Amino acid sequence: MTAAAVTEPTGEFIRRRLVSASTTGATMRTVMDYAEAGVQVTDEPVAAGGGGSGPTPLQSVLGALCGCESVTFRRTASEFEFDYERIDFEAACTIDIRGRSGDRSVRPHFQTVRLSATVVTHESQESLDRLVEEVEARCPVMNLMKDAGVRLDVRWAVAPPS
Repeated sequence: MTAAAVTEPTGEFIRRRLVSASTTGATMRTVMDYAEAGVQVTDEPVAAGGGGSGPTPLQSVLGALCGCESVTFRRTASEFEFDYERIDFEAACTIDIRGRSGDRSVRPHFQTVRLSATVVTHESQESLDRLVEEVEARCPVMNLMKDAGVRLDVRWAVAPPS
C-alpha cells in the first residue's frame, strides 16, 4: 500500500508525526530524522552483514515499547494519583529468521516479546496491578504487538525506594 492510497483521518483528536529516513544501497544503515526530536540510526550487527553503527530496527521497536509504556504509565499514574520514582525496563524478543529470509509461512516479525518493568515506589503491588491494567489498554505500541499476534510475557513488579 502506498502513502497516496491511504485516507488520513481528520479531527481535533488526530495527531500527526513525521519521520524522514535515508539509506544507501551499499549498507543496512538507515538514518531517521525526527525533526525537532533529533536523529536515530539503525543498522544490523557486523555478523549479520551490517556495519554495527546502531541498534537493529527490531531493537528500536523494543525501545519504542519501553518508551511508550513509560509515557503511558506517567500519564495514567497521574490520573490514578500513583506516586513513583522511576521504572526500570528490560525487553527481549525472539524472531524466526526464516520469515525475513523469504519463507512466507513464517511471520517475519516478533514471535515473542518479554517485558519486565520494575517500578520504584512506596505504592503496593495491588495498586500497581490496577494501574498497569489501564496502562496496557492505552499503550499504542503494546496494542500494535497484541494486534499482530505477538506472544507477550509482561511482568510488572514493585521495588521499594532505597
